Amino acid sequence: MEMVAVEKLVSDDFDIPKVTKSNKFLLRMLSASDVELDYEAVMSSKIQLRQVFAESDDWPAEGMTIADNLADLQRHEKEFMNRVAFAYTVMNCSEDRCLGCIYIKPANKRSFDAAVYMWVRSDEIPNGLDEELYQFAVSWINEKWPFKNVAYPGREIGWNEWDMLP
Repeated sequence: MEMVAVEKLVSDDFDIPKVTKSNKFLLRMLSASDVELDYEAVMSSKIQLRQVFAESDDWPAEGMTIADNLADLQRHEKEFMNRVAFAYTVMNCSEDRCLGCIYIKPANKRSFDAAVYMWVRSDEIPNGLDEELYQFAVSWINEKWPFKNVAYPGREIGWNEWDMLP
């Protein structure tokens, strides 16, 4: 089987942010050790999550198991270490509850150098956490990351428009 080279999203000399905090949450690399808290958050919010990466997605599947989630987290961790994509868990400040995730990925669109997706657990949306995380993420990425033109599909750009971009 031939190995396919994947282009790094950031250069080797870029200092990837490890942890960042607000007064309500902290962001850190999503890792396999987060499997139980992440799985609970994902499965409690599965209907809403099917709108995060596309207008209508099938992730997470109804029958997704904790083993399936572990495989996803291991993949995200490997992508992070290889600098090709970055998944951050959003935890409460005591780190005993997963509040959501932020994903920084290649945009695969000519006019953008990165695409950012995020979600918060369904029971945190009425508390305004989704909008707060979004505003925090935009500021954090503008200040700490080397990207020139970041897309926020499903937020700043509609899914139909996003899908039509070259």
